[in-house]
Amino acid sequence: MKHVYLMPGMAASPLIFENLKLPEKDFTVHKLEWIIPKVKEPLRDYVTRLLTHVKHESPVLIGVSFGGVIVQEMAKQIDVEKVILISTVKSKKEFPRRMRFSKATGLHKILPTRLVENFDLLVKYNPGFAPKKIELYKKYLSVNNRIYLNWA
Repeated sequence: MKHVYLMPGMAASPLIFENLKLPEKDFTVHKLEWIIPKVKEPLRDYVTRLLTHVKHESPVLIGVSFGGVIVQEMAKQIDVEKVILISTVKSKKEFPRRMRFSKATGLHKILPTRLVENFDLLVKYNPGFAPKKIELYKKYLSVNNRIYLNWA
């Protein structure tokens, strides 16, 4: 029996994996959830705390987007059978140009993350959101904590 741990993308709920089906005779699936980081907590320390939820030796780790970055860091701290990355980067060199530009200029810091704490208010003042997309965001984006969003 292989233990597979799934890590969703930034602020996403493990519900993003709801349609992922693996043969139950071969795999036990464990869905990881984001925890609230400590202020200015280094990624390595955050992952160490998150690893307390990984209870099996040599698991298979699957990460989506920022979750992929997290499982790569996990693999540096524990023995794993395999790491599977979905829609993510393997190194800093693979970050999109817009993300590198944002980091270099600090542009990402001007986004008022407190707006995400009240998603309904954000939608109210941005009528460009399609109703179907709004429902998907509400369903799959589960972490709207300002400390987490600023850290991430």
